[in-house]
Amino acid sequence: MKLQPTWPGRSDGSRFSSIPLSKINGSKNRNISIPSSSRQIPFCSRPSEQVHDFSTLPYDVVAKIAGSFSLQNLRSASLVCKSWCEALRPLREAMLFFRWGKRFKHGRGGVRLNLHKALDSFLKGAARGSTLAMVDAGLIYWELGKKDKALALYHKAAALGDPAGQCNLAISYLQAESPNTKEALKWLYKASLAGHTRAQYQFALCLHQGRGTDPNIQEAARWYLKAAESGYKRAMYNVSLCYSYGEGLVHSHRHARKWMKRAADRGHTKAQLEHGLALFSEGEMMKAVVYLELATRAGERAAASVKNVILQQLSANSRDRVMFLADNWCALPSSR
Repeated sequence: MKLQPTWPGRSDGSRFSSIPLSKINGSKNRNISIPSSSRQIPFCSRPSEQVHDFSTLPYDVVAKIAGSFSLQNLRSASLVCKSWCEALRPLREAMLFFRWGKRFKHGRGGVRLNLHKALDSFLKGAARGSTLAMVDAGLIYWELGKKDKALALYHKAAALGDPAGQCNLAISYLQAESPNTKEALKWLYKASLAGHTRAQYQFALCLHQGRGTDPNIQEAARWYLKAAESGYKRAMYNVSLCYSYGEGLVHSHRHARKWMKRAADRGHTKAQLEHGLALFSEGEMMKAVVYLELATRAGERAAASVKNVILQQLSANSRDRVMFLADNWCALPSSR
């Protein structure tokens, strides 16, 4: 399932999946070595204050607080005090399983790609409360067609405050045979507020299309712009169109061109086609044909005819130069 950039067509969402969450209670924990610096902090407060034993906190409370922590944040939190370090032990174990899952999923770190081992590792991490592991396990389950298990994990991660889990859960609701747009909008809004760029783009599409709410192009454009400023290339393309047509944003040819080029430079094929055509209309033949060649290679058939017309007007050296630039082109980093 891949999101199709539309204006304002229907959004599809990208592929992801998930599994039923293993029970956290009763999971066996391995001994994790604690950095020497953490052993030197015996108390959570000053001697004159009452010492709190965070290790006695119910695990669902700990997971709610720290389940979505990155490894760096988890390590930092573990250094606060001894009892907090003990309370976070299962989550540190979860992060180890999560990292092994990533290695098996992508065939990195000296191991071969193995989705079954990746799934097993993610499930062990999910059972210990890591929302990152829940989402990645969900991705694999979804790809395997086990959508009910995927939804269970997405919902668990979403409830623990994980923006990716909230976004995937929302898109699952939108793509269901009987879409639940009310729930989808609720979770997309939560993830959008947390800064999740894909959720911001999807939320903007819903506002634009009037899915689950009245159409609101002004609000849609605002969320498109937020996602675009965070590097989401599909949002960049739609922001360009907003500026171009004066929908939701004040009409501005200059801003429209700027965002179209940004989307094109990050590999958005329709943006490459449209930016190439704009350059062609301005007489920038060499630059135009590079973008049109990239769009053609990505399957934009409309780009091929214009590209061929331009190539006929160029010298042999210029044609070779254009092909060299296209062959060595690399997309700029994008959050999508």
